[in-house]
Amino acid sequence: MGQKQVFWQALLITILIFSIGVTAGVVLENWRTSKIASLYDLSELSLLDVKLQTEIYSLGEFNCEQAIQENIAFADRVYEEAKMLERYEGASRLTAQIEQEHKKYDLLRTMILLNSIKIKQGCPNRYYEIVYLYQYNDPSLETKAKQSVFSKLLIELKETKGDQILLIPVAADNNLASVNLLLEKYNIEKKDVPLILINRNKKITTLTTVDELRKYLE
Repeated sequence: MGQKQVFWQALLITILIFSIGVTAGVVLENWRTSKIASLYDLSELSLLDVKLQTEIYSLGEFNCEQAIQENIAFADRVYEEAKMLERYEGASRLTAQIEQEHKKYDLLRTMILLNSIKIKQGCPNRYYEIVYLYQYNDPSLETKAKQSVFSKLLIELKETKGDQILLIPVAADNNLASVNLLLEKYNIEKKDVPLILINRNKKITTLTTVDELRKYLE
């Protein structure tokens, strides 16, 4: 076999492998796009749903057990949807769209918190309300490490306490007016984030074990 023939065979194999890689990349990106589009639809419906819930709670009397169960279940579902979105954030080229969608989930979670405030006015001491404020935009390596610890401890606590915990993670630095107003109301500065707020009166900025976290629930 001549050198020229070997060269052309190698070139054809390289082109074939490259073509397969490009095709696979396009298919994967299209799949991600489809999944993200589904999340867009879900978040739009969820925003409308939570707005209506807020209006209903504003009317006055409601069944405490049902309201608590539905608000916690809603928060848990939104949390799972947002986790799915985060998995696409680092892998997809649709960065701007994903960032916009992330803001929608921050708004959803903020509205869930408002619902919780209304529910707790009529149904006090039924569950623990935990708001986890974190940095979303270009956190430092130190902040990333701290947020990783906080996230793992909160997930562990949620897994053990279940429906006794309403867990609401919210990015504090997405320039959303409603989130900024909440930070101001509870005297939280962005330099203090990441921060865990329990029942809107206990602020945690340092944490290393889940046992430390449980003490704040006593």
